[in-house]
Amino acid sequence: MTSAERSAGAVQIHARVVATFGRQLLIEHADRVWQATRRGKRGDVVVGDCVRASIAAADQASIESIVPRTTLLFRTDEYRTKELAANIDQVIVVFAARPAFNRWFIWKALVAADAAGIDALIVRNKTDLAEGDDASAFLQQLSRLGWRTLSLSAKADAGPSRELLMRDIAGRKSLMVGQSGMGKSTLLNLLLPDAHVRTQEYSQRLNAGKQTTTDSRWFSIDAESALVDTPGFQEFGLAHLSASEIAATFPEFKHLLGHCRFADCSHLKEPSCAIREALAQDGIAPERYEFYRSLAAVPAA
Repeated sequence: MTSAERSAGAVQIHARVVATFGRQLLIEHADRVWQATRRGKRGDVVVGDCVRASIAAADQASIESIVPRTTLLFRTDEYRTKELAANIDQVIVVFAARPAFNRWFIWKALVAADAAGIDALIVRNKTDLAEGDDASAFLQQLSRLGWRTLSLSAKADAGPSRELLMRDIAGRKSLMVGQSGMGKSTLLNLLLPDAHVRTQEYSQRLNAGKQTTTDSRWFSIDAESALVDTPGFQEFGLAHLSASEIAATFPEFKHLLGHCRFADCSHLKEPSCAIREALAQDGIAPERYEFYRSLAAVPAA
C-alpha cells in the first residue's frame, strides 16, 4: 500500500469510512475495503470520516483515531441525534411531484446544510409527471431565494440528466437526501452504475444483508468526487439549533439581521423587528415566516 506506514509491527493506513451498521464499520483505502472496529470507543465514527487504522488481518482493521472533520451533517429531535455523514461539501436535496413532497422537510434540510457550512443543490426529479405545477412553482421559489436548482427526469431522460448532475458533483463530496419515493436510488444508479454491486459487497462484508440500506453509504467516483447515499426518511429534526442560528440560515432574513431594535431579537414578538416589518410589507413569504416560527417552538398567534 503506497501510503501505509509500519509501526510496532502493524500496518498503519489512512482510510475512509464508507459504511456503518450499528457497531460494524467498513473502511476503504487504495480500492480495498476492510471490516473495522473502533478501538476503545463506540459510536463516534460516521460515514465519510477519515481515520487512522491498523490492519489486524487480511480483511480486518482497528480504527485508532479520527482525523479532524471539515463538516458534519446530522439531524436531531428531542430524543436522539442521527449523524448522516462527515467531510461532505454539498447536500443534494431530491424531491418530486409524486409522491407528495413536504416543503418543510426540504426547508429543514436546507437549514441543516447552511448551519453546518455546507452548500446545497435542490433537484426536482420526475419532471415527466403531469402533476408538476406545484413542484415547479416551489422550485422557482427556492431559486429566487438564491439556492441552486435543477429539474430533470432520471428515468425518462437519463442521458441529459446524468450530464447535468455530473457537472454539479464533479470535484465535490455530495450527500443525497430526500423523502422516501423521490427517486434517490434511481439518481444514484444513474450516476454510479456499479452502486448496486458495491452495496452488495458492503452487505456481504457487514453480514447484514439488506439492513445496510438503513445507514448512509459513501461511494467514491474519482479522487476528488464522491456521492453519499442516505436512506429515505420523512422528518429532518433541527433540535440542535437555536432560534438565532436558524434565523441566520434564512436567505431572506440575512440582510435584515442586525437591524432590529433589540440585539437579541427572536423575530417573534418584539417591537421594531426588521423581519416582522418586512413580513408586513410582503418582503417575506408568510409560509416561510410560519416555518421559522415552528422551528423557534412558538405556536402561531
